[in-house]
Amino acid sequence: MQATVKWIDGVMFVGETGSGHAVVMDGPPEHGGRNMGIRPMEMLLLGVGGCSSFDVVQILQKGRNHIVGCVAELSAERVDAVPSVFSKIHLHFVVSGHDLKASTVERAVKLSAEKYCSAAIMLGAAGVEITHDFEVIEV
Repeated sequence: MQATVKWIDGVMFVGETGSGHAVVMDGPPEHGGRNMGIRPMEMLLLGVGGCSSFDVVQILQKGRNHIVGCVAELSAERVDAVPSVFSKIHLHFVVSGHDLKASTVERAVKLSAEKYCSAAIMLGAAGVEITHDFEVIEV
């Protein structure tokens, strides 16, 4: 895996992945930014949510479940020190579909958390408390 991060000005950077996708990162005005992009730590949080969501959707689809939506609502806490690392991350999955069983969704979330989500497992190994819950919406 490859990526580049190019400084633009102030505290704005453009990150480009090896697959050719780009994203703007910037800071708030009080840190020299113009608030024109997401913060690097927000990128990390989105990575955890994207990684885990990918797993949950794949597991449910492979089990031939009829899902029509999956939203991961993430909340995180950071320590009040430098570096201001994450201390806690909570993922709340809202999975919608037809005839979904709560036990099936619970299993998918658990498999992602314990076996498949590289981002969450890596952060957990570094001491971040990561928790998950879910709700199922019948549509």
